[in-house]
Amino acid sequence: MATLWQRCTEKIEQEVSPQTFSRWFAGIEELDSSENTLAIRAPDPFTAETLRSRYWGIIRDVLEQEAGPNVMIALSASDAPANGTIVPRAPAPDEKEAEPPERPAFLNPKYRFESFVVGNSNQFAHACSLRLADGVGITHAPLFIYGGVGLGKTHLMHAIGHRILDQHPRARVFYTSSESFTNEVIAAIRQDQMAAIRNKYRKVDILMIDDIQFLAGKDRTREEFFFTFEALQRNKKQIVITCDKMPKDTPGLEDRLRSRFSSGMIADIGAPDFETKVAILQKKAAEQGHFLNREVAHYVAEKVRSNVRELEGCLIRLSIHASLHNIEIDLPVAQEVLRSIIRDPARNSSVDNIQKIVAEHFQVRVADLKSKNRSRSYTVPRQIAMYLARKLTSASTTDIGRRFGGKDHSTVIHSTKKIESLIKTDPSLSATIQTLEQKIDIS
Repeated sequence: MATLWQRCTEKIEQEVSPQTFSRWFAGIEELDSSENTLAIRAPDPFTAETLRSRYWGIIRDVLEQEAGPNVMIALSASDAPANGTIVPRAPAPDEKEAEPPERPAFLNPKYRFESFVVGNSNQFAHACSLRLADGVGITHAPLFIYGGVGLGKTHLMHAIGHRILDQHPRARVFYTSSESFTNEVIAAIRQDQMAAIRNKYRKVDILMIDDIQFLAGKDRTREEFFFTFEALQRNKKQIVITCDKMPKDTPGLEDRLRSRFSSGMIADIGAPDFETKVAILQKKAAEQGHFLNREVAHYVAEKVRSNVRELEGCLIRLSIHASLHNIEIDLPVAQEVLRSIIRDPARNSSVDNIQKIVAEHFQVRVADLKSKNRSRSYTVPRQIAMYLARKLTSASTTDIGRRFGGKDHSTVIHSTKKIESLIKTDPSLSATIQTLEQKIDIS
C-alpha cells in the first residue's frame, strides 16, 4: 500500500515538469505520518529551502487533497537542524556558552561575496550590500535592490546573510521569498496561528525578502508585511528587499509601502556587459574545475544576451559534454553543443515586430515611432527601437530608416550610437534593453 507521501508525489508529478520532479522531489523521503502530521526529509538544506520557497503551495494543496486540511507537514534536511530555517538565539548571560549555531539551510553556500563577479552593471548594488553586511553607512535603513531576472539579486541577499553570520554567528538572519511568505500567511490564517507568524518574522535581526512584486494583489499578505516592516524598523532591525522594478514603478504596491521602500538605499542591477559576462564565465568554470579558453568565453558572452543564469546554463552544458567525451572545449565544439540553445536573433526578429514590442512597452503607438515628433516620450522609444532593429535583424540602416517613416540612414546610425553610449552609463536603460530583447526573443 502506498504511503501518504508516495500518494502525494504521484499527484505532484502530474503538476510539474519531469526535470523539476527529478531535481527537487525524487530524493525526498518520508520519515513518519499520522492523522495530524506528515514528516519528510530532503537530501540537503538547499533542496529543502527550494521546496519551501518555490513549491510549498503545490505540496500543501496535494497534501490537503490526500489527507484533509488539518494535516501539518514538517520538512527537514539531511545534515541540518529539523527546523531548517531559524537561527538559534544567543545564550542568556547565566547559560553556558555553546558552540555557534549551524548556518541556516536557506542560505546557498555558493552565494557569497567572494563568488560574485562585479561589473559596471552591478557595482553599486554590490557596494551597498557589502556596506550593509559590514554595518557601514546604511544601518537600519532598508536596502531595496531591483533588476531583471537572473542578474544576481538573490546572490547578493545570500551573500549579505553569510557575511553577517561570519561576523556575528548568533545573529538572527532570515531569508524568504514573497511567495513563501504569502503561503505562510495563508496557512496561519487557516489555522488561526497569526501570532506565531508575527513572532517568527518580527524577532529577527535582519529580514531579507525576495521578489516583493509578487505581493501585488494579495491584500492580507501585503498588510501583514507592512506591519512586520514597521515593527522591524521601530526596533532598529535591518530589512533587505528585491524587486524587478523601482518602488515607484512596481504595480499593485500601496503608496505607504512605496514610501517606506524609497526611504532607504535603492540600488539597481542591470544586464552584464561583455567584459563582465566573460569574467563570470571564466570564474564559474574555474570554480567547477574546468578551463574555458578565451575564444569560447567570448563566443558565449557575445551570443547570450539575457542574464547570468543563461550563461551558467551554457557553461553547465559545455562542462557535461567535456566530461562525457573527455575532450577540451574549443570554439567549433562549443558552437555545435550550444547550437540548439543559442539562437541567432536575426532569424527570429523583424523590424515590424520590434516596433510593436517597443511601442507596447513604452505605451505609445507604432505610428508615434514612425512620426517626426521630437518629444522625449517618443524620441527615446524610437531610438531604442532603431538600436534593437539594427542589432537583432539583418536589415540595413537604409531599410530600417525607411520603416521608421522614411528616416535617413544617418539618423539610424546616430540613434544606435546614442543608445550604445547610454547603456554604458545608465544601468536602468541597460535593464530595459535586456527586458525588450527577452520579449523579442520569446515572440
